[in-house]
Amino acid sequence: MEKIYDVIIVGAGPAGMTAAIYGKRAELSTLLIERNFMGGGQILNTYEVDNYPGFPGINGFDLGTKFSEHVDKMEAERVSEEVKAMALEGEIKVITTEENEYKGRTVILATGNSPKKLGAPGEERLAGMGVSYCATCDGAFFKNKVTAVIGGGDVAVEDAIFLARGCTKVYLIHRRNELRAAKSLQTALFNTPNIECVWDSVVTEIKGEEKVSSAIVQNVKTKELTELTLDGVFVAVGNEPNAEYIKGIDCDEKGYIRAGEDCVTSVKGVFAAGDIRSKRLRQITTAVADGANAITSVQDFLLR
Repeated sequence: MEKIYDVIIVGAGPAGMTAAIYGKRAELSTLLIERNFMGGGQILNTYEVDNYPGFPGINGFDLGTKFSEHVDKMEAERVSEEVKAMALEGEIKVITTEENEYKGRTVILATGNSPKKLGAPGEERLAGMGVSYCATCDGAFFKNKVTAVIGGGDVAVEDAIFLARGCTKVYLIHRRNELRAAKSLQTALFNTPNIECVWDSVVTEIKGEEKVSSAIVQNVKTKELTELTLDGVFVAVGNEPNAEYIKGIDCDEKGYIRAGEDCVTSVKGVFAAGDIRSKRLRQITTAVADGANAITSVQDFLLR
C-alpha cells in the first residue's frame, strides 16, 4: 500500500530537526526532507554560537551535527532530495522531489531563508571568485589578504571579526552610521584593530577580471565615490525566505509565511516553523521552539 505519513517536514535546519525529534516522540510517522547532504541549515556556516543555552562557544558545524545525531537516534526517516513541487490544499498533501513523490496528512514547512544578494554589477559574475556569502566557508582562502564585509547586523559583524583573525585588513561597509548588531559583538568589533568601518556607504560595483580586485563604494550622504582595493567581498545584508515552491499560503510583504506561535498557517494541515515563519526574532532558540510547537499543532490537527 502507498505510504501516507502523519507529518512530512521540509527542511532540516534546527526547526525541522526539532520537529522530527518531537514527531517521533509523539509516535507519529515522520519524514524529514532536506535538499543538502547534511542537515543543520545556516548554523553549519556559523563559526561560533554563543547564545544557544548549554553550549557556550560551540561552533555551528558541531551543534548542527549534535542535532542531526539526535534525529538519527530517534530513528526518524529522512531523505536528501530537492523538493520540486508541493500540493498542499488537499486532505492529503503531496511533496514531489526530483526522485520521488511523498504523501502526508500534514506538512511542516521549515525551509528557512538564504542570504540576499546585493544586486551590484560584478557580484554575480565574480561569485566564487572573491565574492562570497559565507565567511566561515571561504575565509581561509583570504589569509593575509584584504577583504570587505557588507552589512551591519549580527552576521556581518561576526563575519568581520572572524575574517580579521586571518586577513591583514577588513573593511566593514554599512549604509548607516550605526550598527544593528548586538552590543557585545559591536564591542568586539571596535576592539579589533585591523577592522575599519566605512559608514553611510554602499557598494555600487565589484570589479575584477578573473577574481575580485576592488569595489566602488558610494557615500549615501555626500554621493562621493571611493575605490577600495580588495581581494574578497563578503555579502551579509540580510536574508530572504526559501519559498520558491510554497504557493497558496498567506505570507507577509517580505515573503515569509504568516503563522503564530502555534505555527498554524492559512492552509489546513500546513504549519510553518523556523526562519521561514514571519516573526520578530530568528535565532536557533526560536527555531527549535517552533519545531516543538509545530508538532503539538500537528497532533491537535490529527485528533480532530
